[in-house]
Amino acid sequence: MGLRPVDLARRAGVSTQLVRNYEAAGILPPAPRSDTGYRQYGPEHVSALLTYRALAPGFGAETASEIMRAVHDGDEGRAYRLVDAAHAALHEQRLATDAASEALAALAAENVDELTGPSLLVGELAHRLGIRTSALRVWEAAGLLAPTREPGTKYRRYGPEQVRDARIIHMLRQGRYYFEQIRPVLDGLRRTGSTEALRTAIAERRAAHDRQTKAMLYGSALLHQLISQGQPAESEPTVRAQ
Repeated sequence: MGLRPVDLARRAGVSTQLVRNYEAAGILPPAPRSDTGYRQYGPEHVSALLTYRALAPGFGAETASEIMRAVHDGDEGRAYRLVDAAHAALHEQRLATDAASEALAALAAENVDELTGPSLLVGELAHRLGIRTSALRVWEAAGLLAPTREPGTKYRRYGPEQVRDARIIHMLRQGRYYFEQIRPVLDGLRRTGSTEALRTAIAERRAAHDRQTKAMLYGSALLHQLISQGQPAESEPTVRAQ
């Protein structure tokens, strides 16, 4: 007797509508219908559902969906490439965090009294950082930057300290830090010159990388089981040490 949508939903702790959505998106293999038109799911649907739910936290919903569709299409090579690409992207994020950590530590250590240079207009600062002027305005609206205004023209002017802060914001945003993570970093620097919040933010980012790696490993283990179902033992790959 086939399983009902509610049976799958209970196994994964999701709604029955979400199960139907997963099938429509190709995350689950197509389900045959009974004579009365009801979907009939089997063990392969349970495995696919649990695999996707395990993949999504580490790989993201979009990539996890693509992996599942590749598996159901019989294109294991594409599934493996998607897994490899996700691991490579996470590795690049780790390298970026390391680089940002070193650069930010140097920037944060700069003494405001020793910062020199002319104040910059919004377009000049945006050009120096390689970003759009709209990004600087968004950062200002979020309370991260507070440029002065020229009398009369009201043009924004960014002094040496604000240029430094903009560089820090830009580096942290490249490292995918949220505004609420960036704000205490800047507050600490401005009030006391402390880099403690900066070190905390970087440590939290590295911990997030570790959590994602663990989630990817768990999801990959279930993916391996799903792909291996029904394969003869001799089809298991052998990788020789180099």
